[in-house]
Amino acid sequence: MDRYPPIAEHGLVGDLQTAALVSSQGVVDWFAAPRFDSPSIFAALLDHDRGGYLRLAPERPDATCKQLYYPDTAILVTRFLSPDGVGEVLDFMPPDRTRTATDRHTLVRGIRAVRGTVDFILECRPRFDYGRAEHELELGENGALFRAPGIDGHLQATFPLDRDGQDVRAKVTLRAGEIGGAVFTVCASGGEAPAPPTVDGLNGQFEEVALFWRHWLRQSHYRGRWPERVHRSAITLKLLTYAPTGALIAAATTGLPEQVGGERNWDYRFTWIRDGSLSVRAMLDLGFVEEATAFLHWLTDRLRERAGKEEEPLQTMYRIDGNPDLPEETLDHFEGYRGSSPVRIGNGAADQLQLDIYGEALYAVSQGAEIAQQTSFEGWQAMARTLDWFAAAWDRPDEGIWETRGGRQDFTYSRVMSWVALDHGLRLAESFRRPADLERWRKARDTVFEQIMERGWSEQERAFVQHYDGEVLDASLLLMPRVGFIAPRDRHWLSTLDAMDRKLVSDSLVYRYDPAASPDGLRGSEGTFSLCTFLYVDALARARRLSQARYTFEKMQTYANHVGLFAEEIGPSGEQLGNFPQAFTHLSLIMAAITLDEALDAEDRR
Repeated sequence: MDRYPPIAEHGLVGDLQTAALVSSQGVVDWFAAPRFDSPSIFAALLDHDRGGYLRLAPERPDATCKQLYYPDTAILVTRFLSPDGVGEVLDFMPPDRTRTATDRHTLVRGIRAVRGTVDFILECRPRFDYGRAEHELELGENGALFRAPGIDGHLQATFPLDRDGQDVRAKVTLRAGEIGGAVFTVCASGGEAPAPPTVDGLNGQFEEVALFWRHWLRQSHYRGRWPERVHRSAITLKLLTYAPTGALIAAATTGLPEQVGGERNWDYRFTWIRDGSLSVRAMLDLGFVEEATAFLHWLTDRLRERAGKEEEPLQTMYRIDGNPDLPEETLDHFEGYRGSSPVRIGNGAADQLQLDIYGEALYAVSQGAEIAQQTSFEGWQAMARTLDWFAAAWDRPDEGIWETRGGRQDFTYSRVMSWVALDHGLRLAESFRRPADLERWRKARDTVFEQIMERGWSEQERAFVQHYDGEVLDASLLLMPRVGFIAPRDRHWLSTLDAMDRKLVSDSLVYRYDPAASPDGLRGSEGTFSLCTFLYVDALARARRLSQARYTFEKMQTYANHVGLFAEEIGPSGEQLGNFPQAFTHLSLIMAAITLDEALDAEDRR
């Protein structure tokens, strides 16, 4: 068992309310419950000694590990090959189909011997509340009970468990064709203990979960060139969505570094207005209308909460239930992934001013008649009041899309999305004959456009730049043609794309910006941003640079991990960095694939 396996050496399982990471060595080294943003129970990925883990793997240290997803599902198969035999661990979490928030969550770890004889070792060492809470073990005939303040962890298996202090160990030998397993269930203190698992019960749960995911995926309309990649990304987005509210989290983890040993270690287990809003178009394009509608309702609720009040109508991010309080603190007792500290929980960027979120929010609402027409009159009133306010409030420096901590600037991307907010508000009002101050919105929209063309364009670089007072390029502007601000073959845009090729692209991978040229208030460097690489593909396809677009897209697939997942960044040696898996990367993969498919189909017809 590695102290800190590579970030990419993991698969994700979940039940649509929380999720766990399983390493290719069969170790659950990240699991928080009962929600994505709850304190961790297993967090060895952030501190091997203090974080806790649940290991279930063959005893032989020389076994070769392979990992894959059961086709079209979120069931993870970890295979171990050794001279003695071949064994498999099957990990999954049964989804709660009621979509009601619950404090009971179950992680199923089935085992089987495929060939020969396999000795499996189980170690369960929970460390509740990010390793800050002590627990007591009660070991009985029906399994182990780990008691911690406010929460219980039940571990039950088809084989006997042995005490190891306040933790549990076990060993079981399976021969070819034999099946067993262990089930870890989390619930509130004093909750009813689950029934002990049986082989038939484990098989039944496996079939039910497989059927759930295959039934869900059958809704997909995608018939393009990359079905496996697109559908794996769709399943990943579904796994990162909190079913009771429809809120999409940015990633399943906290504290995984953007630079190993650095300080860029953030908590991504919250819902960014930006990420969730852009996911609406991606999910609609695939045919997942229910998921897109659920997020829209969540978003509309956020608008209604502050509409008409003398404060910002939206903040950058929220908890999955809409709670706006995300105080940032550090876990100083955790050493961090390979020494990357501080480990943070909560996120101080929630209090930042990021004006682009209004554009993304209105972009989401305007996507498709099946979404926009479902907006209630009260919801429209909230949006209209927001745009009335925004028409006078857009012209302010802010922290920008990348949540820099080096001071506010007049970011060009924020202005572009301000234009989007007003433009899409106008489209909605006119399309559905809703009451609105059209003249006011139109005047503000046109003023934003003129300002961007005058101040966001650099004659020196022959490109649109990051902010008005500099010459630095920024990959967020790759969204400009997608949101309709500029034509994809406009000379200004093609010149900008050429400038990005020269300064932000490294062997097809794209950096967000150059921190050395545009200080962001943080020490250290970072890798290329996988999101930006897929936005680059989208922009190239729209500009009809199809050979380059397809090559970049195909090449980017080689940086996916062994089960098709992406973290936030690609490091200098091709390693994945940052929180994992990242929703923004997977939704941008879907966007890029669909745009590229359409462009290639159009080229074929020509």
